[in-house]
Amino acid sequence: MKPLYLLAGAAALLTPLALATATWATSEATPENASPIYGVTIPDGYRKWELIAPALEAEPLDELRAVVGNQIAVDAYRAGTLPFPDGTVLVKLAWKQKQSPEFASATVPGAATTVQVMVKDSKKYAATGGWGFGRFIDGKPVDKAQHETCWACHEALVKDHDYVFTRYAP
Repeated sequence: MKPLYLLAGAAALLTPLALATATWATSEATPENASPIYGVTIPDGYRKWELIAPALEAEPLDELRAVVGNQIAVDAYRAGTLPFPDGTVLVKLAWKQKQSPEFASATVPGAATTVQVMVKDSKKYAATGGWGFGRFIDGKPVDKAQHETCWACHEALVKDHDYVFTRYAP
């Protein structure tokens, strides 16, 4: 009978550990700073990634933008690979345009507006063309309603380019 008591005792000790692990896994899967709907976060080190392309958004947003990508994204753009492979991550940084104080005809970045993230995972995001989306202001995800607009625009306007607006600037 002793082995049975030992087994029951071990199970009693492991149950809190298993619950703690399950709670940790759940909180890791959906961090506080993750976008609603998709669970996308701002990737570490993205400011050191290679430039994919600059962009200019006219009125009403009046923004300067830069899209950077991880190495998988850069390699896919250079090879002309479509659809993009799983693991591709694109990050769009945006700033208000501001007239340069030194050179009147030039614009420079003003206040930061958003950081937007696209993550390719064809299984996890199968319902949205394989892409998960995140939009952040001051490092915090915006509300669910703003995230719902991401997929709608990408699906309607750039389906033939694997749902990605940005073109590579060689």
